[in-house]
Amino acid sequence: MPVLIVIETENNALKRNAAEVASYGVALAAKLETSCTAIAFHAANANELGHYSVTQVAHVSNGPKHFDAHAYASEIADFAGKNNVSHIVISSSADARFLAPLLAAKLNAGYAPNAVKIPVELSPLTVKRTAFTNKAFTYTQLLGDCNIIGVGNNAFGVIENTVDCIVEEIKAENANSNLEQVSIEKITGKATIADADVVVSGGRGLKGPENWHLVEDLAEVLDAATACSKPVSDMGWRSHDEHVGQTGKPVATNLYIAIGISGAIQHLAGVNSSKVKVVINSDPEAPFFKAADYGIVGDAFEIVPKLTEKLKAFKALG
Repeated sequence: MPVLIVIETENNALKRNAAEVASYGVALAAKLETSCTAIAFHAANANELGHYSVTQVAHVSNGPKHFDAHAYASEIADFAGKNNVSHIVISSSADARFLAPLLAAKLNAGYAPNAVKIPVELSPLTVKRTAFTNKAFTYTQLLGDCNIIGVGNNAFGVIENTVDCIVEEIKAENANSNLEQVSIEKITGKATIADADVVVSGGRGLKGPENWHLVEDLAEVLDAATACSKPVSDMGWRSHDEHVGQTGKPVATNLYIAIGISGAIQHLAGVNSSKVKVVINSDPEAPFFKAADYGIVGDAFEIVPKLTEKLKAFKALG
C-alpha cells in the first residue's frame, strides 16, 4: 500500500516546505518497503520534486485556483481511495492544519501533526512528535487503515537525491469552490516569516519604530525575514503580520535573533522550534537568556550596528 505525499504550492510554485515533506514521505516509503506518489495542485514546477527522490507526481491543474481546504480534502481523499493509499504525509503549516482534519474525517484516518522523525514502530504505527508548545515529546499510536502524518516545520530536514520524476496530469472531480477571494495583499521584496531560514525580531527594547532600521539592516545582510513581539505590534510600531509567538505566527527557522525582547512565555512558546536562538538584551535577567543558545548582554544600539558591519565585511570576502 503506497504512501501519498501532499505538496503545498503558492503562485503556481512549490512552497519551501515541499522539500522537507517530500524527503519525509520518501523515507517513510522506504521503511515501509513500498512506493510513494506526490499530489500537488497548480504546480508549474512539479517535476522539481525529483530532486528529493520523488518519482511520481499527480498534478491537479484545474479546480480552485487558490487553496480551498474542503475542495482539496475531497480531491485528495478520492485519489487516496482509488490508489489504496495507507499513509499520507503532509506539512504542519496553517493550511495543512486546516486540511488534515477534514481529510482524516473523509478517510476515517488517524492524524498526528508535528512529527519529528520517521515512525519508530510500524505496527502499530507510532509517531514521535512535539507537544506542549515544543516543550516535550510524545509518542502517538495511529490505528487506522489509513493514517496521516504532519511533518513538523524544520524538524526532519531535507534529503536531496535527484531522480527522474514523472508528472501525470489529472482532473479534479471536486472542482467547485464555495470560497470567494476578495483581495490578497502581499509584501514584496523581502523574505516572509514562513519561508525564511533566518528571522530577525525586535521588541520594546528598540524604544520606537524610528529605530527599526537596526532590525531591517541586519535582516538584509542575512537575507532574513523581520518580525516583532506582540507589544510592538499592539503599539502599532509594526504590522500584526510580523507578530511572532504563541498568539502570533509560530517560527521554526534555523536561526532566530531576538533584539530587545525580554522573552514572555507566549513569545518563547512560539519560537521554541527554531534550531538556534540568539538574544541581544541589556537586561541580564531577561527570561529569554534561559531559552537562548547564545546571548549577548549589552546595548542593542551599540551591538547590532557592529554585528551588521562585521557580517557585511564577512560576506564581502566571498
